[in-house]
Amino acid sequence: MDYAFEKDWNTLVVKMTDRFGEEPDVTTMVFAVGLQEAGQGARRYKKDEKMDLMHVGVCTLLEPLGHYVREGEDEDGWPHFTAGDPLPALSPAEQETMMKRALLDYFAAWIGREVEENKGVD
Repeated sequence: MDYAFEKDWNTLVVKMTDRFGEEPDVTTMVFAVGLQEAGQGARRYKKDEKMDLMHVGVCTLLEPLGHYVREGEDEDGWPHFTAGDPLPALSPAEQETMMKRALLDYFAAWIGREVEENKGVD
C-alpha cells in the first residue's frame, strides 16, 4: 500500500467534496478537468459535448505521460489533441490508479502536493 498516495487521494476527495457538496468519483473529477480545460463556462451541455469534455479531461491528464499531445484549439475554443505514446495494457484497477495519479498531479498545487516524478502504475 502506498500511504502517501492514499493520503493525497483522500485529501483531494475531501477538497472536491467541500467544493462541490458531494463526494466525486474518478469520472466526475475527469469531467471537471475537461470543463476547466475547455473553458466553456457554466452552462447546459448536450450529451455529445459531455463526451467531448470527458475526452478533453482524459487527454489533458494523460498528456504529461506522453500519451496525448495538445495541438491547439478549434474556432470554438475547444482543445484538440493527437495521440502520442500508446497506452499500456492495464487492468481496470491499474487504469483507475493511473487516472488517480494523473488527477493528483493535475490538482497538486490545490492540495499542496509536489508533482510526482514517477508516473507509473504500482
